[in-house]
Amino acid sequence: MKKTFKRVAALALAAIMAVGALSGCNKGGGSNGKISEKPTKVEAGWGMESWKKFDEQVHITVPVYDRSKEGYPSVADNYWTKWVQSEFGDKWNIKVEYVAIPRGDVMNAYNLLISSDDTPTIMMEYDYPKVAQWASDGAMQTIDLVEFAKIAPTYYQKMIDNNQLGYTDISGGTYFVLSERPYYDTTYTFVNFVRMDWLRKVGYDHVPTSYAEYTDALTKIVEAGLTDQPIGISLPTQAYAQNFSFRDYPVNEEEWAMHSSLGTASLTWEPTYQMLKRQNAEYNKGWISTEYDLDTDETQKKADFVNGKTFMYGGYMAANVDWLTSFYENNPGAELAVASNYWVVEKGVVDYPQMRSDNPFGMIVGFSSLATEDQLKAAWMLMEWMIQADNLYVLENGIKDVTYTLDDQGLPVVNADYRGEEMLNHNCNIDMTCLVHASKVTGTIEQSIAAIAPQGLPQDFTQAMIDNYYELKKIATEGHSYSDPIFSVTIEAESEYTATLLSLYKEYSVKLTKCKPDEFDKLYGEFKEAYLKAGYQQIIDERLQAYKDGNSTKLPVQK
Repeated sequence: MKKTFKRVAALALAAIMAVGALSGCNKGGGSNGKISEKPTKVEAGWGMESWKKFDEQVHITVPVYDRSKEGYPSVADNYWTKWVQSEFGDKWNIKVEYVAIPRGDVMNAYNLLISSDDTPTIMMEYDYPKVAQWASDGAMQTIDLVEFAKIAPTYYQKMIDNNQLGYTDISGGTYFVLSERPYYDTTYTFVNFVRMDWLRKVGYDHVPTSYAEYTDALTKIVEAGLTDQPIGISLPTQAYAQNFSFRDYPVNEEEWAMHSSLGTASLTWEPTYQMLKRQNAEYNKGWISTEYDLDTDETQKKADFVNGKTFMYGGYMAANVDWLTSFYENNPGAELAVASNYWVVEKGVVDYPQMRSDNPFGMIVGFSSLATEDQLKAAWMLMEWMIQADNLYVLENGIKDVTYTLDDQGLPVVNADYRGEEMLNHNCNIDMTCLVHASKVTGTIEQSIAAIAPQGLPQDFTQAMIDNYYELKKIATEGHSYSDPIFSVTIEAESEYTATLLSLYKEYSVKLTKCKPDEFDKLYGEFKEAYLKAGYQQIIDERLQAYKDGNSTKLPVQK
């Protein structure tokens, strides 16, 4: 049946909300919209030993992000998709077809598939609002977790171990299973780099550890003629306002419930005001391109760093990071360093280096409402097969002495330069293995970081990335790392106003960045009032009421 997406539902189940198990669930595909029973333990005899080969071939479709990386094979048809078919699919008479989903256009891609009755058997995303939309609008079916556990007990046990069962239900039905996100409170796989060679030329022997040092360094870098516009930014195209550092500590929990969101930009919140005011000051110093708002996908921002024009840039780490490789090719003799997480600190404005932690789960995985009982079972079989340590090891490392070698501790070291047929796709095939976890884990945290440290560069960042992890861990341990609230009810106003507000946020943030400093407060006041009237007031009122009614997560205890 055709499905028209009429609204973006901001639905999610609270992480610590207790949910009762209701009876009357179907076995196999779906539970009639009821909350599924959640077994507390895995029973003997469940899992692969109970599987039987399908009499007739079952066809399942699995989404995989397409990042359009030059020099990489098709994400939907490559050596490793064929390996999954030969090692898993052929054995159980299952045809596994991968479907490319453009990473920068996820919702449109899914909407097109859904509207044409081509919904992938497996539907998955990292953000709750997206999967909540699919569940709310009927694109997903409810599932029976007892039946899931019987087919995929290893996967299910991992959910128990990670305290994820509370996230499986939404609006009175069980829709989701969840992959693992290792070390979720540290975001250690994302690393910012700065031009250490520039810093040395202006008298610094260390990376800036405060905003005062940061601005002093940039001033001297510009005066030395090393660059004229050292800060790279782009047009905000997502609703998330990156204002965590500018929040009070401890943050007011009601304000957090009202404003902290990936779904709607919090223009009227004081931390966003402070964030934009700092950006305005930097722009008026001439440190930011006057045409930054023409860069809608960070292409120019990345290119400026790669071409030696800006001071800092960051991204997710892997054995091969194309923009780092290009940077060294374009800037022979350059030296980079991992940025301190404390460079944002400015007493009275940013007192602590607060940060957004990831959710305590990776992919939120649901299943198409068009999937048959056999397709549902086959999808669960794929998940259980992939989470087995030996299968996951091959998918993430490849073939010994071809795509990887072993170090002196017996741990795999991926050859980032290998370009033969068996080459791994983006970040060690993470867009396939994200079905079971959000990042590759190899032994200890130090060993895991070594496995994703960029290879083949003039500099080795392994120890710097390990040090960065422990700096992030210290920040998290001190209580300065937390995520956004998750709601178990629909925030109806978000469905109605989010798109309009995102458009306004783009317009207003650019004007506030580019205006004269003495015009900022007046302009902000005008935009704040207009933004509230355009629907934001209704959104924050609904979010606050949901919080007061006990329909949201709570903040962790802040020290």
